[in-house]
Amino acid sequence: MLNIIPEPLREKSRVQDLKQRLDWGEPALTLIDVRSREAFNVSHITGAISVPLNELVAQVMASLEVVRDIYLYGASGEETLQAKTLLKEAGYQCVAELEGGLAAWKAMGYPIEGNEGVIA
Repeated sequence: MLNIIPEPLREKSRVQDLKQRLDWGEPALTLIDVRSREAFNVSHITGAISVPLNELVAQVMASLEVVRDIYLYGASGEETLQAKTLLKEAGYQCVAELEGGLAAWKAMGYPIEGNEGVIA
């Protein structure tokens, strides 16, 4: 199988670009779900971490370098854009909005985690 070098981070990234980068094996990125923890627990992209929007800047500043590649997705495009704006204002340079978020990821059949479909 031919390993094609993935596209570099873009401010608006397609789910296919992120998946290609993950499959390539370049772990130098962080994928953040800015939705509520409840929504995250129901379903999220495999490998994403939960950092709700109201905690985003404090948690990211405490744990990630400003040069780290960060991919964000939220409940809507507006929420994702707000998260990106907050991180950019905090000095983070390599921040991308994942276009279509979780819905686009699921539509491609990419792996998800969570309690979705679990009968309690």
